[in-house]
Amino acid sequence: MFNSLATWVQDVIEQLGYLGVALLVVLENVFPPIPSEIVLPFAGFVAQRGSDSVVLMILAATVGSVIGALIMYWIAAVIGDERLHVFTRKFGKWVQIREADLTRAEEWFDRHAVSAVLVGRCVPLIRSVVSIPAGFRRMKLIPYIAYTFLGSLVWNIALVGAGAMLGENWERVEPVVATFQWIVIVLIVAAAARLVYTFFRRRRVQ
Repeated sequence: MFNSLATWVQDVIEQLGYLGVALLVVLENVFPPIPSEIVLPFAGFVAQRGSDSVVLMILAATVGSVIGALIMYWIAAVIGDERLHVFTRKFGKWVQIREADLTRAEEWFDRHAVSAVLVGRCVPLIRSVVSIPAGFRRMKLIPYIAYTFLGSLVWNIALVGAGAMLGENWERVEPVVATFQWIVIVLIVAAAARLVYTFFRRRRVQ
């Protein structure tokens, strides 16, 4: 399935160029299984071997990132944090999440919204997810767009640039990103385990 998806991604970029890259990145933000580690390096390779511009490929990918991030922001904003609190009150006990835990998470995001969006856009797996709390908390739109653009620009320069430099070996980017993703997964699991441990420890003390 992954090979078929990769082939389809390559076909779209070959046929549509900048527009194809932008559309694929929009989809990647909304539907994460579309792999940016294929889309972006291949875009760099296509630009490097032909008449397309690497700079314009990066710009197209960044515009696509912002549009995709705005879609996720809008979906979360429409749902709203009030509905999320209601859901937590009704069903949070089944996953051991209290409304107070949700409130603390929201307060943390409010304090660190800028760094969360800016850095989050450069981190695999987190790139799309960070738009959701931003939407729930209705982060101011102009700063959200600006930091989404900057964070996405860094990510796109790295991957499109790598594809352009590696040329026909552009596929070597994917294992590097995959390793980075596993590191992120391990860190997330470790953080979640620590939160669970702290939660149950506090309950025993009470």
